[in-house]
Amino acid sequence: MQPKDLVANYIAHIHAQRFDEAKALLVAEGFEYVGPNMRFLNPDDMMSYQFGMAAIQKDLILRQLSADGEHVFAILDYQTNFEPIGDVRLAVWFRVRGDKIQTVEAFYNAAIVENMLGGILPPAG
Repeated sequence: MQPKDLVANYIAHIHAQRFDEAKALLVAEGFEYVGPNMRFLNPDDMMSYQFGMAAIQKDLILRQLSADGEHVFAILDYQTNFEPIGDVRLAVWFRVRGDKIQTVEAFYNAAIVENMLGGILPPAG
């Protein structure tokens, strides 16, 4: 599977809240998620966070997906049921190694997420 298709499948699984299927597309060893206000070194920790966010997810809209070799770039609108937040715009850089996603680097307004979580962020794993 091409890196762009792999990432498209991952995003579709997150959108549909199929977290086990999404996790299966991540490397088990050497994984890294980096965002403006959190970092995960374990796919289980990141999926637990995603599961926790599912309660407020209204929709996840893929606006753009492009690839340059193993690098895949996505622009997303994360729509929430949490009125004070509304929509969160995300830019996400995925790096694919072989047939799995190794690195996920997300760019978004961190203040919005911190306010939603009451300043309590998950520990870096």
